[in-house]
Amino acid sequence: MLKAIWHVFCLAALTLFALGSVAGAQDTVRIRGTIEKVDGAVYVVKSRDGSELKVSLTDSPLIVAIVKASLSDIKQGSFIGATGMPQPDGSQKAIEVHIFPEAMRGTGEGHYPWDLQPQSTMTNANVEQTVAGVDGQTLTMKHKNGDNKVVVTPQTTIVTYVPGDKSEIKPGTKIFIAAAKKQPDGSLQTPRINYGKDGLTPPM
Repeated sequence: MLKAIWHVFCLAALTLFALGSVAGAQDTVRIRGTIEKVDGAVYVVKSRDGSELKVSLTDSPLIVAIVKASLSDIKQGSFIGATGMPQPDGSQKAIEVHIFPEAMRGTGEGHYPWDLQPQSTMTNANVEQTVAGVDGQTLTMKHKNGDNKVVVTPQTTIVTYVPGDKSEIKPGTKIFIAAAKKQPDGSLQTPRINYGKDGLTPPM
């Protein structure tokens, strides 16, 4: 039963992450911030730019916990996402890496601009090769449009996804929402909320 629930979770996550990857085209926004209070069915969020946002969830929302992982969890054949900064040699220096469960393989596949930091990129791809180097572990990541080399350093944040619990989303919880839709009253609504478990800040 647990395996079936996890499979459904991953399939739903795959769909909703894809929605987030085209957020701008669908009049949706990404939210990074901290829960300030819970007002009934509404989450009051202080975003990273200091603005206060009111966010509600759709029916049957997906609640996803982000938990710490480690470099040893990244193996040849893993499907991962890496937010990176372009380097002079054409590689990407990873700010964060998120390890996808196997059922989410293919999520957001490719290499494209990302808005975590100015000039940052996102690479979602299969790990073809991993080589230890002076600056860290260099991953050769292959996706449908080609391949990229991503360097994972000791400073890179590494996380993965597990099914979450709505009761853990409370004041002080750090959250990331990939695709929140603007409502006529100025509030936002989302089918999925990602939160950092045990005080973790989702690094996406």
